[in-house]
Amino acid sequence: MATILRTSAAGSTRIALRAIPDRVTSEVGDTRALVVSNQAVNGEYFHMVLAAGSPATTAKAGQFFNIACPATACDTPYLRRPMSVYRVEPARDQVEFLYKVTGAGTRGLASLRPGDCVPILGPLGNGFTIDPRWRNIVVVGRGVGLATLAPLAELAAERGIGVTAILSARSRSLVMSVARFSDASADVEVVTDDDGSSEPANVERILLRLVDCGRVDAFFTCGSNRLMLLLKRLGARLGIPGQVAMEQQMACGLGMCFCCVRQFESGGETEQRRVCLEGPVFDLQEALSW
Repeated sequence: MATILRTSAAGSTRIALRAIPDRVTSEVGDTRALVVSNQAVNGEYFHMVLAAGSPATTAKAGQFFNIACPATACDTPYLRRPMSVYRVEPARDQVEFLYKVTGAGTRGLASLRPGDCVPILGPLGNGFTIDPRWRNIVVVGRGVGLATLAPLAELAAERGIGVTAILSARSRSLVMSVARFSDASADVEVVTDDDGSSEPANVERILLRLVDCGRVDAFFTCGSNRLMLLLKRLGARLGIPGQVAMEQQMACGLGMCFCCVRQFESGGETEQRRVCLEGPVFDLQEALSW
């Protein structure tokens, strides 16, 4: 049973219990992981590989870890940072993360070197679900949202489901994971801000073309509010289901602190849900703009 805060039409908020099946089944551990590598992939993003073992290597597509960020000469991060798992390699006892350096926490992570240790709590949250009846899905991601969607593309490929990946970035120099999606047999389309191809109107044209070709049984997205709203609108209009992995600041990552509460809509009412516990993956039609 999941705890939900519900807002009435009058605007008051109360705590309600609703029968929502809890999808979390994996064991959670606070693992002292060993840094194998931690390298810049472009001017903004880093790729970190950690040796961790189980239960870290049981993480599923869409789940995340709460990572302790080391202090540096300039910063002393207090809270951990939530990060979606980018890849899991159980045979090597490794988990991987793709992250953007934006503040004190991620600057601390960027300072890690091979041989250093970093505590990671997880795997946490609820990941993506795939309907076995689907034959084709479309994933639309931007920035670190690509880290969340890459494992999903691989999971779909393992199940014989075709994937079209629309990868969005400010410029081609910041586009990541193209080879990763291609290796999962995904058809990849890159759209960027600098040539205008990432505009929602153009992405909509691409999506409608895929719909006309019968290549869209479900939408998946992460990393962009405007792209999420586009997919939500198209999904509602065309009757196409979808899921969105939400990004949110967190403290505990376990649902106790209510730091990551966001608004969702269900049955005509607005509900407050914890991204860390009820998510981070939610039904696309229930997600609201941020």
